[in-house]
Amino acid sequence: MTTETTTQQWAKSSYSDNGGSCVEWAPRTASTTGIVPVRDSKNPGGPALAVAAEAFTSFVAGVKAGGFDAT
Repeated sequence: MTTETTTQQWAKSSYSDNGGSCVEWAPRTASTTGIVPVRDSKNPGGPALAVAAEAFTSFVAGVKAGGFDAT
């Protein structure tokens, strides 16, 4: 699935420090398509991953639970 990156309303985490190592997602798309587009904030015109909303929700829950903390 190709995701148009220019017409989405993109968001990034409020925890982002604007250091350039951020991802952005288009949360409103999930409610209409079931897909969450995800892209690199340093390359807003570049490609976006199309992630199933359920998988994205599981990923966010894992991050919040500390499942991806660096050791």
